[in-house]
Amino acid sequence: MTKTLLCGIDEAGRGPLAGPVCAAAVILPDDFPLALNDSKKLSPIAREKLAQAIFRGAYAWGIGWASASEIDEINILKASLLAMQRAYHAMCCRPPLPVRVIVDGTFVPDIPVPCESLVKADSQVREVMAASILAKTARDRLMEYYGIFCPQYGYERHKGYPTKAHRQAILRYGPSPIQRMSFYCRPL
Repeated sequence: MTKTLLCGIDEAGRGPLAGPVCAAAVILPDDFPLALNDSKKLSPIAREKLAQAIFRGAYAWGIGWASASEIDEINILKASLLAMQRAYHAMCCRPPLPVRVIVDGTFVPDIPVPCESLVKADSQVREVMAASILAKTARDRLMEYYGIFCPQYGYERHKGYPTKAHRQAILRYGPSPIQRMSFYCRPL
């Protein structure tokens, strides 16, 4: 009898004013050697080290994105679920595995396997913790890259979140090419 494996899915980047939302899906072996935690509770250096260990040691992993324009078109919740669906399907490009999925939060993406939501799963379920780490590090790297091409916005520092410096940059320079216009239109 084949063992059913647990896949964790989580996202990063629901609250920023700019950039995509990123999701990750991860299946870990039972003997994964490292202690994990919610990505928000880890330093950037610790997240990066754990992400590399997850990439090397996971049975399977996938990353999915939904762009700022998709967020504007369908809303952030639907875009987050779309990114989760894409992450799951990216993971499944590897050999098929019988899995069940736990998603951090209260909603689940439309995927072809048993899927349940669990609030605060990113601090309770190690596969979701791993997904949280991969999603956060991938999105942070992308926002650092955008910081090179749009230096006036400071994306490498605040990653698109609504800091005072980011809001002032928007007021001074207008929306960037990766601005979430549905968020940008809110009062600053």
